Order: sequence, then C-alpha cells, then structure tokens
Amino acid sequence: MRILLTNDDGINAPGLNVLERIARQFSDDIWICAPSEEQSGAGHSLTLTRPVRLHQHAERRFSVTGTPTDALTMGLKKVLPEPPDLILSGVNRGANLGDDVTYSGTVSAAIEGALAGVRSIALSQVYSKEGVGDAVSFAAAEEWGGKVLKPLIDAPFAPRTLVNVNFPPLAAGEVKGIRVVRQGFHDYARGSVVEGTDPRGYRYFWFGLHGIEHTPGHDSDLEAIADGFISVTPLHLDLTHDPSIAMLKERFG
Repeated sequence: MRILLTNDDGINAPGLNVLERIARQFSDDIWICAPSEEQSGAGHSLTLTRPVRLHQHAERRFSVTGTPTDALTMGLKKVLPEPPDLILSGVNRGANLGDDVTYSGTVSAAIEGALAGVRSIALSQVYSKEGVGDAVSFAAAEEWGGKVLKPLIDAPFAPRTLVNVNFPPLAAGEVKGIRVVRQGFHDYARGSVVEGTDPRGYRYFWFGLHGIEHTPGHDSDLEAIADGFISVTPLHLDLTHDPSIAMLKERFG
C-alpha cells in the first residue's frame, strides 16, 4: 500500500514525524510532500499568483513552497510515480474541530485528496494551553494513531468524503476511547483580536485562539474531545443546504 503524507505545519514539523511512524505500521511505501514552512489557517487555498518550487530532501521526501493544497497537488502530479492508496494529513499541532475545519490547511489537504478520488484522512493533536510552541505533546496521537487508522484503511468511503480525526490533550493512558461523532460548531462572536504596539510604535493585530465557545449538549467532535475521547468525524464536500432549495425556487418563481 502506497501512502502519501502531508500537513500544514511544514516539512520539519514534529507532528509529521509522528505521522510517518504511524503510517509505517501499515506500509513501507511512504512518500512525503509537505509545505516548506508552516501554513496554518491556509484553508483550501491554491497558489496562483507566483510559482511554487519543489525541493527534494531525501528519497521520497519533498517540500513545496506553497500551501497544503499546493503540496498535495504536487505530490499527486509531480512526485509520486503512481497515485497513492491512502493520503494522511497531519498530525496537526492543535485542534481542527467544529467550524474550524474550513480554516484548516490540514483538513483542506485531505479535502484535495478526496477530490482526487483517494481515501484521505486528517489527523490533529489537540493541546490545552496557548503559548506552548513546539512543546505540544503528541503522546495520544502516537499511541492511538494506529488504532484509529486500522478500521479506516479498508472502510468503504463514499465518493468526495474524508475523515477528520482529533486526539484529546491527554496522556495516552488517559484517553477514554474513540467516538464517531458529527462536526460541532463554535460561537465565533466570542473570539478575540489581540491588539498591540510594535517596537516602532505602530499598532498591530493578532487573531487570538482563545475565547471561542461552543454549544454543548449535542454529540459532536467538540464534546468528544472535552470528554477525553478521540473524535472521528466523516466530512463531505457538498455544501448545498438542501432544505433551502424549495424556498429559493419559490422566491425566484
């Protein structure tokens, strides 16, 4: 089985090394094509206004000067000799839960894989404190990654679907298990924009990662992580809101 790995934290990210160790539990035919630098929050963006460059670091290990979507596309079209059987994106440093999947470069790389008709899975390690930098523990992902992937390797994915996996911010032995849940939603009205002044006296703004609440009381990825479980969420790419079609047809005659 040929597996293509990518991420949005960059080719040198610790989580990518974790993902490679997880992937090698299932195959020795591992290829890596990831962004040259961190691209968190890049979403499903594609670089169109400047060239992207492909760099080879070792056998079957490449980086791309662009977004996660760029990296995945280059991996499929320029790096691999044949299409992979599986695409794994991650392990992201931080959560990709609820509505945040729309911002996520990690999830978006898996979306691009699904669009290409390849079984694709995004994996993210939640952490509980801000300002920890590279000190994020991937212990839960390292221990549980293979256990989560094993049932998914030959599962019958529907066309244009992917799976989003999040590991809770716990020691591996404290994880309570795995829950298959729906995507949750945040209250973005409570998000924060941090304002400061740079050394030259100019104002700047930094989008904060704290203060965004979610609505509890439903079986979602947010609730699963809060309860100490790994969340496994199937996502699909059809954004049509079917209940609104009849209403709009009526309004447009």
